[in-house]
Amino acid sequence: MISQFIQKLRTNKGLSQEAIAQQIGVSRPTYAQIEQGEHDLTVEEARKLADIFELSLEDFLAERMPNITINVTNETDFVKEKNSNIRINVPQKNLKKFKEIFLYILTKVGSKPNVGESVLNKILYFVDFDYYEKYEEQLIGATYIRNHFGPTPCELVKIVDELKKNGDIEEVKSKFFKFEQKKYLPLRKPNLDLVSAREIEHIDDVLCRLSDKNAAEIRDYSHGDIPWRVHKDGEPISYESVFYRDEKYSVRSYDDEL
Repeated sequence: MISQFIQKLRTNKGLSQEAIAQQIGVSRPTYAQIEQGEHDLTVEEARKLADIFELSLEDFLAERMPNITINVTNETDFVKEKNSNIRINVPQKNLKKFKEIFLYILTKVGSKPNVGESVLNKILYFVDFDYYEKYEEQLIGATYIRNHFGPTPCELVKIVDELKKNGDIEEVKSKFFKFEQKKYLPLRKPNLDLVSAREIEHIDDVLCRLSDKNAAEIRDYSHGDIPWRVHKDGEPISYESVFYRDEKYSVRSYDDEL
């Protein structure tokens, strides 16, 4: 039943009924009726729920679950050994650094009318993967999965929840043209002690290139990148795949290294 499917998706996301109800514009009792099978979904409610759970409307209505579950930890999971010539292909988790970089990005472009949650997901992806291609080192090192909307960082839900809880960001609802949009506005300055000058320069470059794109434009752009193209829906995207990019997406001059 779709009601049980929705409840399972919400539980897997770690979200409350109240949180989902607010996002789809109904009261918590009405949302509770949805999970109990006592309220028939409107088309608009179904679309909003599909977006929240990062599914296409078709997959949502067909009750097709995402193919992967990611466990997030607060510490670095994997560390590159000193003097090793082998590149890591499993992301290093550095959630403290992730928080401050996310806040930095919000201070730079969060107020732009086109920059909602969907655009931020893709910006973070290109920040991470472009840096890895350039320097063969992790910057944020988040875990990105391929889904219908493009690369999505699994840890962002946890980051946003913690920043909201601490009063560091504010979540607002808005519209960009006719599309509903979730935005995050910073309420404090980022602490950049953990971020190098080279990393800041790199982030600024990505923002300069991509932050004027709307959600559809940056989604389509991300779909052309080799790391997204070579993985299946629900799979974690391997950082190693950046070394197979074509000229349109590559940010590294390999000729200079010959």
